[in-house]
Amino acid sequence: MTRQDAQDLFQLVRDSIEPELLVRHVRAAEDGAIVTFDGFVRNESHGRRTLYLEYEAYEAMALAKMREIGARLHQDFAIHRVAMVHRTGRIEIGETSVFIAVSAPHRAAAFDACRFAIDTLKRTVPIWKKEYFADGAVWADGELPPVPATPAAKPAS
Repeated sequence: MTRQDAQDLFQLVRDSIEPELLVRHVRAAEDGAIVTFDGFVRNESHGRRTLYLEYEAYEAMALAKMREIGARLHQDFAIHRVAMVHRTGRIEIGETSVFIAVSAPHRAAAFDACRFAIDTLKRTVPIWKKEYFADGAVWADGELPPVPATPAAKPAS
């Protein structure tokens, strides 16, 4: 299958992600497999107890990049549908921050496409994670939001 299915779903949300709904969304009679990735907030990072996370995104670009990933999945893997949803804002321990579901006639394509989707999302989509601990907060390794442009200083006249 080389075209992107009109029923693919790409979203950034501030509310809880409901994996069951996304799995139902990608499921169809011509499929034989659905593979999912459920990324959720754990209670520690680098030996420190995590209190919660906050995600920020450049929303228009993030959604465009997610759609590009979907198009690439359809181009490179024999899949049917994709659902890719990422949270923004504050997310508590145990809550899903990113969920991907890929349906396909055969399991190998679904597994390969789902792995490619999450790996590519983490590398290319402008979504940044800040981890909060009892003693402060840090942006996750390699995940800094862009610094707003500042106007150039005018030369003295």
